[in-house]
Amino acid sequence: MPRSVNSVAKRARRKKVLKQAKGYFGRRKNVWTVAKNAVDKAMLYAYRDRKAKKRNFRSLWIVRINAAARMNGMSYSQFMGKLKTGGIGLNRKVLADLAMNHPEAFQAIVEKVK
Repeated sequence: MPRSVNSVAKRARRKKVLKQAKGYFGRRKNVWTVAKNAVDKAMLYAYRDRKAKKRNFRSLWIVRINAAARMNGMSYSQFMGKLKTGGIGLNRKVLADLAMNHPEAFQAIVEKVK
């Protein structure tokens, strides 16, 4: 029995990868073997960095809250501890936004927890 190959599906797979490699430099954009490796690596980086992005933003928020809390005579850990015991349920993202864009509102929160 002759060997059966599915050229249509094979071509579709390759077209999909080459379309994802659009904009890459040199042979990475138009040579199948090079483009496949480049796209695979890019997908790994994208997956990894979606997780890293969350960590980076959390640390940025903590730095901003710490700076604003210290300007109001408190450390970050004291401030977050007193927020917890005071029953104020604001997350770090909101607190960092208040600290940056509405310092008077942040100061009011600090006065409330003191």
